[in-house]
Amino acid sequence: MIFGDRLRLRAIEREDIPRFVTWFNDPDVRHYLGHILPMSAAQETSWYEGMITRDPYERPMAIEVRTPEGWQIIGNIGLMNFNWVSRHAEVGLVIGEKEFWNQGYGTEVMGLMLRFAFHTLNLNRVYLRVDARNKRGIRAYEKAGYVLEGRLRQDCYLDGEYGDTLLMGVLRSEWAAQRPVE
Repeated sequence: MIFGDRLRLRAIEREDIPRFVTWFNDPDVRHYLGHILPMSAAQETSWYEGMITRDPYERPMAIEVRTPEGWQIIGNIGLMNFNWVSRHAEVGLVIGEKEFWNQGYGTEVMGLMLRFAFHTLNLNRVYLRVDARNKRGIRAYEKAGYVLEGRLRQDCYLDGEYGDTLLMGVLRSEWAAQRPVE
């Protein structure tokens, strides 16, 4: 497991599937994720079975927070689209438990993933794509050190309108400069 101050990352287990189905069937959660149709348990099980055959580095991880009752899963995060020559990868994040929104968990888990990407995997750059209308996500990514790298105009269709996709990234040197000297 990978531990942060208030959360930890662990492997996703088959037992997590019902939680994911609940999240991805909640219109608020899936709003900026590109999921349009309802998700079935069979679809998520199929995704899980395919996921566990991927390269270990491309398997998303469950995000858990410590509560008075113990560890609770609140979302998942993962690296994908690795380029091992250029040392970069894309990150994807979802906080599915809405009661944990707007409490800094997105920023914290992004920081934890960046530490893993730069210290453990020796990547040089981590990037993401985000709908320009997703103000909460953009704010969390900026707090974690991501900067705007580009804009794909009218790249996504949501709620009857075309919107832009922002490309954001952080370099290892930028991330290291933000860290206190250890």
